[in-house]
Amino acid sequence: MNQLHIVMYHYTRDLKHSRYPEIKGLEVALFREQIEFLKTNFQIVTMEEVIAACFREIDLPEKAMLLTFDDGYIDNYTFAFPILEEFGLQGSFFIPGKTFVSHQLLDVNKIHHILAVADIRDLVTDLKKEMDYYRGQEYAYPPTEELFQKYGVANRFDSGEIIFVKRMLQTVLPERLRNQISSKLFTKYMGITEEQLAYELYMTEEQIRTMKRRGMFIGVHGYDHYWLGNLTPEQMKEDISRALDALDEFIDRQCWVMNYPYGNYSQEVVRYIKTQGACVGLTTEVRAAQIGKDESLLLPRFDCNDFPPKSENYLIKQGE
Repeated sequence: MNQLHIVMYHYTRDLKHSRYPEIKGLEVALFREQIEFLKTNFQIVTMEEVIAACFREIDLPEKAMLLTFDDGYIDNYTFAFPILEEFGLQGSFFIPGKTFVSHQLLDVNKIHHILAVADIRDLVTDLKKEMDYYRGQEYAYPPTEELFQKYGVANRFDSGEIIFVKRMLQTVLPERLRNQISSKLFTKYMGITEEQLAYELYMTEEQIRTMKRRGMFIGVHGYDHYWLGNLTPEQMKEDISRALDALDEFIDRQCWVMNYPYGNYSQEVVRYIKTQGACVGLTTEVRAAQIGKDESLLLPRFDCNDFPPKSENYLIKQGE
């Protein structure tokens, strides 16, 4: 049985000098410090080695560690990628197809950036007004305060108010209404167009190609970054099919790696991706993975905030 720590990154940037310093990301100086810590205290392995271990072809070294990056952000290319190369390490990058095929802003990033600039009390008030306005016109959903009580529950990173905004605009409200409201709030708070931010935010196809050529691993993160487990079977299969087609150049269609957006999946999702060639899958369950014991399509991951210099939370959940 091989223990594997998997760490997940999102934004890695010079936050202080960025356009949105309040975005929840890892400062590049802290990223470098963390990579130094991980390289000193763990054996950082490649995704190819993890796949081989899942097939029982090799054993992973003691204190094995895998580095993963979600969402295809440009700052992963401009800041994280050079540091990984400097240390001689591989990162695994999971890129939603929509970000580089049609250069459209993902809903998840629309929400991240609104949250980074808006006062959360004002934002919650605006969102509730929009929900009350549209209810009963062409959309049906429970009373706003009932939804707030159900979904406005803090987690280990966000307040209840922030979770409420995320859940309403990510998955709870009907998709077309989510798009309407989030675009309206984006226009009110952001001061730039969605298209402008999309072209600033994500890697291009050529940048992805460069990373692949230089030894980085590229994996699948859906096409539209949906909560896959909440979709109908037809919608789920369409999203995964579009993602595989978009990433065809960068993946092995016979053995590719799935990273579930939001860590959300269902048994139907798992069964389907297995039929399509997925050999490893990554969740957001927080603990060390046990290769050979854990289902290879449901491997848990830590957040980068679980390791020094941010914290030592990883010590609490080594491998239960």
